[in-house]
Amino acid sequence: MTTQKSPTLVHAFIPIIALVIMLALSVYLFGDSSSSGPNQIVLTLGAAIAAIVGIRLGHTWGDLQRAMIAGISTAMVAILILLSVGGLIGTWLMAGTVPSLIYYGLELLSPQWFFAATCVICAIAALATGSSWTVAGTLGVALIGVSMGLGLSPAIAAGAVISGAYFGDKMSPLSDTTNLAPAVVETDIFTHIKHMAWTTGPSFTIALFLFALVGLGTESTADATALNELMATLDSNFNITVIALAPLVVVFYMAYKKVPPLPTILFGALLGGVLAVFLQPQGVINLADSPDLPTGMAMAKGVWLALGSGYVSSTGVAAVDELLTRGGMESMLVTIWLILSALSFGAVLEHTGMLERLISAAVKRAKSTGSLITTVVVSCIGINIVAADQYIAIVLPGKMYRAEFKKRGLDPRNLSRVIEDSGTLTSPLVPWNTCGAFMASTLGVATLAYLPFAFFNLINPLVSIVYGFTGFTMVKIEEEEDGVEGVTATV
Repeated sequence: MTTQKSPTLVHAFIPIIALVIMLALSVYLFGDSSSSGPNQIVLTLGAAIAAIVGIRLGHTWGDLQRAMIAGISTAMVAILILLSVGGLIGTWLMAGTVPSLIYYGLELLSPQWFFAATCVICAIAALATGSSWTVAGTLGVALIGVSMGLGLSPAIAAGAVISGAYFGDKMSPLSDTTNLAPAVVETDIFTHIKHMAWTTGPSFTIALFLFALVGLGTESTADATALNELMATLDSNFNITVIALAPLVVVFYMAYKKVPPLPTILFGALLGGVLAVFLQPQGVINLADSPDLPTGMAMAKGVWLALGSGYVSSTGVAAVDELLTRGGMESMLVTIWLILSALSFGAVLEHTGMLERLISAAVKRAKSTGSLITTVVVSCIGINIVAADQYIAIVLPGKMYRAEFKKRGLDPRNLSRVIEDSGTLTSPLVPWNTCGAFMASTLGVATLAYLPFAFFNLINPLVSIVYGFTGFTMVKIEEEEDGVEGVTATV
């Protein structure tokens, strides 16, 4: 039996360097379309290179293959959610749910305050539901449509949606990551949330200020005539009514009652299809495009198509048709391909110990509390890039740095906070990460396009690092044991 060797830093860097070079080449050759196939090829080749290194270290192909299958299996629920969100977007467009949200949004939201309002609306919704994905896939889609109707930047709007959704998700006791982080480092969830408020509160405040500033300096490019034409087109082609918002209310209620995301979103998609039959019967029949079928069968076909292939708008107004032709489970297949490729690459690195080798090398150089916090932040971001999954970016650093924090007398709540500040929040900023791929596909805005405007997600890790170097709110273990919760400079 072949003896497995521990990887050296050279071994660990070979697949990483190869990946970086190939991704740079992919972006250079294909530009914005690199995530529609070329990046998937790069990640697959990266996994192959990592596997070759692993075999050289004594691992068998069978072990590596099982590791890849196990890695992919961790994302199966996310993949099923992706498919359900695709179906939901298709049926909600056909039912008039998204058009009604866009119509009312155009009436109520001012261009100058749109970005800040979007951030707050998504934050409240995510706080109530505990799911950034649910908020992005429902309210987020509609708010992107409103931004386009107002002639505002969809990239900035997507940044506002993501900032708000991730703030609410991060601070909600209903969120899976908010429960996972304290569990990994062995602290309780409410201590974790309370401690996160120190970094999350200032970061969100700064983000809101920036969105307000951007909004005040933004001129709407939509003239009154174009805006009126958009609203008139929506009104004449859809039954615009508050009843069309029922699926949104039901989905948020189910999420609030802690119904798992998959059945919640799938039920919302099916409810949208049923509602479309009653509110938009002609639209359902038009989508079916089968005049030879009885009305009932044509409607069934229309709902089926919306779920599978998405909704195709046929208003005759090009801008509206481009805005509303979206969705369907089929639209998520490229994203799923990206996730499968990325997770295969990350799984090989984790199984062979190369990922652990990179992290252990980093912690040896972290002498102060500030440098330790910085190391954890960089590790979480690195794992989000390499392993392409936010759960791995939470669990792995949580396990690996837990003993180091205890050794230095730092309370576990400090670790749970920093892995959320960096692991959770940077996941939607990586194009091939499960979260980044989901947000780009759902909102229809490329990850690298909205990245500079996801202010909250960019600021929060930096605030966490500043707290590490200043010692502000860095709680010591002995403080809790003495019954006194305070803060001490630990630089």
